[in-house]
Formats: sequence, C-alpha cells, structure tokens
Amino acid sequence: MQSLQQQTDAKIQEGRQKNPTFMNNVDDIIAQAKAFQQGDDAIKLNQSAPAFTLPNPNGQLISLSDLLLQGPVVVTFYRGSWCPYCNLQLRAMQSRLADIHALGAQLVAISPQIPDGSLSQDDISNMDFIVLSDQHAKVAAQYGVAWEVPDFLTEHMRVDRKLDLEAINNGNSNILPIPATFVIDSDGKVIWRFVDVDYRTRAEPSDIIDALRTLA
Repeated sequence: MQSLQQQTDAKIQEGRQKNPTFMNNVDDIIAQAKAFQQGDDAIKLNQSAPAFTLPNPNGQLISLSDLLLQGPVVVTFYRGSWCPYCNLQLRAMQSRLADIHALGAQLVAISPQIPDGSLSQDDISNMDFIVLSDQHAKVAAQYGVAWEVPDFLTEHMRVDRKLDLEAINNGNSNILPIPATFVIDSDGKVIWRFVDVDYRTRAEPSDIIDALRTLA
C-alpha cells in the first residue's frame, strides 16, 4: 500500500499537469508562508492542549475533556470535505483507525464546515472517527494553526472549483486551518505534533501510531 505522502505526491503531480501555472503560484505562496514562519505559533510539545467543545454532524456537543477521560486523543485539523488532500488524509487515517483504537486512543477530525445536515444518518453511523465543526476556525486559532488564505487561492476555489466557502463554513471564506495533527495524552499534554503550512503535506498515520505506542 502506498504511504499517504506517496498518494499526496501523485495528487500534486496530477495538479501540475492539469494547471502548472496555478501550482507554481501555490509553491510561491507556500515558500513565502514558510519564510515568514506562518504556523510557528502552533502549540508546542509538552504544552497543554487548549480545551474545546464543538458540535458533531448531529449537532451533539463533544468536549476534549470528556474524550481525555477515556484515553489519548489524536486531533487533526483539515480544511474541509471539498479538499482532495484532506480526503486522502482522512481515508489514510481510516485505514489505520483499528491500530489507533487498539492503543486506547480516539481520532478527532476538525474543520470549519458547519454541521448543515448534508450527511445522512447512514453517513454518520459509518464514520469510525469523530468529526467536529469549528466555525470561523476559532479552535484552530487557539491551537495556532489558523491561516488567512491568499486571495488567489480563495479566487481559485470560488471560480475554478465553484466552491462557496462562505456558505460551506457559514462564515469566513478566507480563514482555514493549516492541516495539523496533535497527539494528546490523557493528561491533556501534547506529546507529538505535525504542523506544515503546505496544505498538500500531511502527517503519516504510521508516525501517529508510533507516537501513541510511546504512551502504551
């Protein structure tokens, strides 16, 4: 099976073939973001993870504190179900979810998308991990991974992909999370993290599992 990075690299290469100018612009923006150390404010190792209470697709409120009573929690921020790189990531995480659960941990995926009823009860019941809605990316900001998306990217999503992020997120269309993943122990401390302002790069599930094994 291909690693998540290999799948992502293939997706990037596909994008370069379809729209090289756009992908070159993305490369430039990511290089600028890294030069300005955007994402450098993300919470660090051994810091306490900010508490949150957010709705799931049913509108039920889920709190980090309640989840931590059951064991470690993997918190991953993603841009939304409309993002192909996010979908690759979540599918890769789903494929290793049994390993995560076997280590006593839960996976929580957070995006700014609102719980708008677009998921059927079957969709919800088939989810093996917890999906939460962080409207306006407020929790992402607390974790230091909220990012103001450059205009040309929001324009690309609006014009080329016909995505109305203001409607999808019921709020900001230009504030999205940097895709980031945090492993939080049962005491609420961050023991592993992955933060990269390049939204095309994600944490490998195997690395997350290795981090959880250190707790076991």
